[in-house]
Amino acid sequence: MQLQFRSWMLAALTLLVVFLIFADISEIQEEIGDSGGRGTIRSAVNSLHSKSNRAEVVVNGSSSPAVVDRSNESIKHHIQPASAKWRHNQTLSLRIRKHILKFLDAEKDISVLKGTLKPGDIIHYIFDRDSTMNVSQNLYELLPRTSPLKNKHFRTCAIVGNSGVLLNSGCGQEIDTHSFVIRCNLAPVQEYARDVGLKTDLVTMNPSVIQRAFEDLVNATWREKLLQRLHSLNGSILWIPAFMARGGKERVEWVNELILKHRVSVQTAYPSLRLLHAVRGYWLTNKVHIKRPTTGLLMYTLATRFCDQIYLYGFWPFPLDQNQNPVKYHYYDSLKYGYTSQASPHTMPLEFKALKSLHEQGALKLTVGQCDGAT
Repeated sequence: MQLQFRSWMLAALTLLVVFLIFADISEIQEEIGDSGGRGTIRSAVNSLHSKSNRAEVVVNGSSSPAVVDRSNESIKHHIQPASAKWRHNQTLSLRIRKHILKFLDAEKDISVLKGTLKPGDIIHYIFDRDSTMNVSQNLYELLPRTSPLKNKHFRTCAIVGNSGVLLNSGCGQEIDTHSFVIRCNLAPVQEYARDVGLKTDLVTMNPSVIQRAFEDLVNATWREKLLQRLHSLNGSILWIPAFMARGGKERVEWVNELILKHRVSVQTAYPSLRLLHAVRGYWLTNKVHIKRPTTGLLMYTLATRFCDQIYLYGFWPFPLDQNQNPVKYHYYDSLKYGYTSQASPHTMPLEFKALKSLHEQGALKLTVGQCDGAT
């Protein structure tokens, strides 16, 4: 009887703990949803130094580098100014690289290779397993024979997000000094060079970009605009997630056709079918409960494989900056913030919290204001 009572009590306590954890998560999400208000952001900044209220990625002595301590406070997103001293933690960076390699290898997973597929092969979309696509001749022609990152290694890498926080940052010159520069979703650079730089070694292109930025190539004018943007890459890696979700196949084909027809100088790459789930698995294992990793988080996770030091710019998923000034969703358009939507596949504020904690530990450098030397 006493044994049964103890078992009942243990089960009850377990249910209580689970309930409290989920209640905590809900409270965090609610406060993230309210973070557009000035009062919430001011409160978050003011409570920055409260250790008990800060969710952070903590490195323990094991090979697993990231354990997140949940908090029922709103996300604290104040970052020290660029002039504040930041030190690279090489030991931690190497530990993170080693742990990520247990889930994926960027050199292999950066792209499907020509020898693994042939024209006509049927592929199930990663997010729509009931839907399929056939490997076209154009896609097959553009598959790389060897990984574009084979045996590559860089001292410093910049990953440039697209947040409006980049405007007036003066970070362009600093970004261009890095050994390898990664950009997201074919974002324009020429007219924003002072803030975002020009150098591009790898750029991603979600199929939806063709619709949003190039009007689905409805006429020759838009096709020429896309063609000029592709020519400007000048030998860079163009990373196209062609197998993620149905609905993008036609747009991928348009781009592939332009590249082949006009002999555009780019290194095309189409991420492996396992990459996204492997990246998500790594972060979930380390208690960062993302739904679907953003392009920026994917790029950081991949970059740990071939970059000694990683610098992030333009990562800021909030409508106000640290000084309470409005921030555009993208530096180049007028989109409104939508990260609080329950329908969104991304959890950007949660990702930012994890990256901010890694910044504080020296695993990466996160710049969210003006760069050194900017005027």
